[in-house]
Amino acid sequence: MLQTMRRHGVTLAVFGALMTGMTAVVNMLTKPTIEHQALLQQKNLFDEVIPADVYNNDMQNECYNVTDESLGSSTPHRLYLARKDGKPVAAAIETTAPDGYSGAIQLLVAADFHGKVYGSRVLEQHETPGLGDKIEVRVSDWIKSFAGQVVNGSGDVRWAVKKDGGMYDQFTGATITPRAVVRSVKRTALFIETVPSQLSHLTPCGARDE
Repeated sequence: MLQTMRRHGVTLAVFGALMTGMTAVVNMLTKPTIEHQALLQQKNLFDEVIPADVYNNDMQNECYNVTDESLGSSTPHRLYLARKDGKPVAAAIETTAPDGYSGAIQLLVAADFHGKVYGSRVLEQHETPGLGDKIEVRVSDWIKSFAGQVVNGSGDVRWAVKKDGGMYDQFTGATITPRAVVRSVKRTALFIETVPSQLSHLTPCGARDE
C-alpha cells in the first residue's frame, strides 16, 4: 500500500514538473506575439485620438510618467509625447475620472499645448450597461464629441453637460457618468497645456525616480 502511494506520488510529481515546464515554454513562445499585439492595439488607439498628420515621431517610445492630482489620482499616469519634426506639439495621457457612477473611469486623452482636444477614448470602465456605458465608442459616438473642442481655461463653463449649463449631452437616466468624463477630459487638456514647461523634468516610463 505504501509503495503504491509512493509510486503515485512520484508519478504526480513528474507530471506536475512536465506541465510546469510546458507552461513555461508556451509562455516563452507566445510572449513576443502577445507583446506585439498589445503594441498594435495601442498604436490603433493613438490613431483614434490624435490625427496622423499632427506628429511624425514614434509616440510609443516617448513615454513618461507624470503625477498630478488633476489627472484624477495620486498615482503616476503615462504620458505619450507627440513631436513634429522633433518639436513637441501634443501629448496623449492615460488619465482617470475618479467620480464615475460605478467607480473610476480610465481614459486616454490627447490634446495640443493650447487647449485643443484631439480625441478621447475609454480604457476601462464599470458603468451600468445600457446607461453609463454609452461612453464606450462601441456603444455610441458620444465620446467622439470632444474631438476638435478647445478648453479656454479652467473657467470655461461650456465644458459641462447640458444639465449643468454646458455643451455636452448627458444620457437619459445617467448624468453622473458623462459629467465625470467631461470634467476629466477638461482637466487633462488643461494639464497638457503645462507639459512644455515640464519636459526637462519628466521621468521616462520604466525609469526610477532618484
